[in-house]
Amino acid sequence: MSSGSAVAKEVCKLARALGLEAREQFKVARRVWGAERRIDVLLKDPKTSKVLGIECKFQGGSGSADEKIPATIQDMAAWPIAGLVVFTGAGFSQNMKSYLISTGKAVELSDLEPWLRLFLGCHSPIIK
Repeated sequence: MSSGSAVAKEVCKLARALGLEAREQFKVARRVWGAERRIDVLLKDPKTSKVLGIECKFQGGSGSADEKIPATIQDMAAWPIAGLVVFTGAGFSQNMKSYLISTGKAVELSDLEPWLRLFLGCHSPIIK
Protein backbone atom coordinates (compact mmCIF):
# COMPACT_ATOMS: atom_id res chain seq x y z
CA MET A 1 0.00 0.00 0.00
CA SER A 2 1.45 3.35 -0.94
CA SER A 3 -1.32 5.97 -1.14
CA GLY A 4 -4.82 6.96 -0.11
CA SER A 5 -5.93 5.96 -3.60
CA ALA A 6 -4.60 2.43 -3.04
CA VAL A 7 -6.48 2.33 0.28
CA ALA A 8 -9.66 3.36 -1.55
CA LYS A 9 -9.24 0.50 -4.01
CA GLU A 10 -8.85 -1.98 -1.11
CA VAL A 11 -11.97 -0.55 0.57
CA CYS A 12 -13.94 -0.99 -2.68
CA LYS A 13 -12.67 -4.56 -3.11
CA LEU A 14 -13.75 -5.47 0.44
CA ALA A 15 -17.11 -3.73 0.04
CA ARG A 16 -17.91 -5.56 -3.19
CA ALA A 17 -16.99 -8.87 -1.55
CA LEU A 18 -19.61 -8.00 1.09
CA GLY A 19 -22.22 -7.40 -1.64
CA LEU A 20 -22.11 -3.61 -1.40
CA GLU A 21 -21.99 -1.08 -4.21
CA ALA A 22 -18.83 1.04 -4.17
CA ARG A 23 -17.98 4.25 -6.02
CA GLU A 24 -14.75 6.21 -5.82
CA GLN A 25 -14.43 10.01 -5.83
CA PHE A 26 -18.13 10.69 -5.34
CA LYS A 27 -19.01 14.39 -5.73
CA VAL A 28 -21.17 15.73 -2.91
CA ALA A 29 -21.69 19.51 -3.28
CA ARG A 30 -19.08 22.13 -2.38
CA ARG A 31 -16.95 23.18 0.55
CA VAL A 32 -17.46 26.54 2.28
CA TRP A 33 -14.80 28.21 0.07
CA GLY A 34 -16.34 26.82 -3.13
CA ALA A 35 -14.11 23.85 -3.91
CA GLU A 36 -15.83 20.61 -4.91
CA ARG A 37 -16.29 18.18 -2.07
CA ARG A 38 -15.54 14.62 -3.08
CA ILE A 39 -15.78 11.57 -0.87
CA ASP A 40 -13.04 9.01 -1.53
CA VAL A 41 -15.45 6.05 -1.44
CA LEU A 42 -19.22 5.90 -1.24
CA LEU A 43 -20.70 2.56 -0.17
CA LYS A 44 -24.34 1.58 -0.58
CA ASP A 45 -26.15 -1.52 0.55
CA PRO A 46 -28.43 -2.36 -2.41
CA LYS A 47 -30.86 -4.19 -0.12
CA THR A 48 -31.43 -1.42 2.42
CA SER A 49 -30.14 1.67 0.54
CA LYS A 50 -28.05 2.53 3.62
CA VAL A 51 -24.99 4.57 2.59
CA LEU A 52 -21.61 5.36 4.10
CA GLY A 53 -18.93 7.78 2.95
CA ILE A 54 -15.32 6.81 3.54
CA GLU A 55 -12.21 8.98 3.49
CA CYS A 56 -9.05 6.92 2.91
CA LYS A 57 -5.73 7.94 4.46
CA PHE A 58 -2.28 6.40 4.12
CA GLN A 59 0.93 7.53 5.78
CA GLY A 60 4.09 5.52 5.21
CA GLY A 61 6.43 7.86 7.11
CA SER A 62 6.20 10.98 9.20
CA GLY A 63 4.26 13.62 7.34
CA SER A 64 1.23 15.84 7.18
CA ALA A 65 -1.58 13.26 7.24
CA ASP A 66 -1.49 13.39 11.06
CA GLU A 67 -2.28 17.09 10.84
CA LYS A 68 -4.99 16.79 8.17
CA ILE A 69 -7.09 14.00 9.65
CA PRO A 70 -8.73 15.98 12.48
CA ALA A 71 -9.95 18.45 9.83
CA THR A 72 -11.25 15.53 7.76
CA ILE A 73 -13.28 14.27 10.72
CA GLN A 74 -14.72 17.77 11.20
CA ASP A 75 -15.52 18.01 7.49
CA MET A 76 -17.45 14.72 7.62
CA ALA A 77 -19.87 16.35 10.06
CA ALA A 78 -21.10 18.49 7.13
CA TRP A 79 -21.83 15.47 4.95
CA PRO A 80 -25.48 14.54 4.39
CA ILE A 81 -24.57 10.89 5.20
CA ALA A 82 -22.60 8.95 7.81
CA GLY A 83 -18.83 9.10 7.36
CA LEU A 84 -15.75 7.15 8.36
CA VAL A 85 -11.99 7.62 8.00
CA VAL A 86 -10.12 4.43 7.07
CA PHE A 87 -6.41 4.72 7.71
CA THR A 88 -3.29 2.60 7.38
CA GLY A 89 0.48 2.93 7.25
CA ALA A 90 3.43 2.83 9.62
CA GLY A 91 3.69 6.64 9.62
CA PHE A 92 0.72 7.24 11.90
CA SER A 93 1.88 7.94 15.43
CA GLN A 94 0.36 5.91 18.26
CA ASN A 95 -1.12 9.15 19.62
CA MET A 96 -2.86 9.85 16.29
CA LYS A 97 -4.15 6.28 16.07
CA SER A 98 -5.55 6.57 19.59
CA TYR A 99 -7.15 9.93 18.77
CA LEU A 100 -8.72 8.61 15.57
CA ILE A 101 -10.19 5.54 17.20
CA SER A 102 -11.48 7.61 20.13
CA THR A 103 -13.60 9.75 17.77
CA GLY A 104 -15.73 6.76 16.77
CA LYS A 105 -15.33 8.05 13.21
CA ALA A 106 -12.16 6.19 12.19
CA VAL A 107 -10.93 2.63 11.86
CA GLU A 108 -7.71 1.01 10.70
CA LEU A 109 -7.97 -0.74 7.34
CA SER A 110 -7.26 -4.08 9.01
CA ASP A 111 -10.37 -3.62 11.19
CA LEU A 112 -12.71 -2.40 8.43
CA GLU A 113 -14.42 -5.70 7.60
CA PRO A 114 -15.95 -6.32 11.05
CA TRP A 115 -16.80 -2.60 11.33
CA LEU A 116 -18.69 -2.69 8.01
CA ARG A 117 -20.44 -5.93 8.95
CA LEU A 118 -21.74 -4.33 12.12
CA PHE A 119 -22.65 -0.94 10.62
CA LEU A 120 -24.32 -2.25 7.48
CA GLY A 121 -25.57 -5.59 8.81
CA CYS A 122 -23.51 -7.73 6.40
CA HIS A 123 -23.37 -11.20 7.89
CA SER A 124 -22.24 -13.48 5.07
CA PRO A 125 -18.59 -14.58 5.33
CA ILE A 126 -16.05 -13.48 2.75
CA ILE A 127 -14.46 -16.34 0.85
CA LYS A 128 -10.71 -15.79 0.62
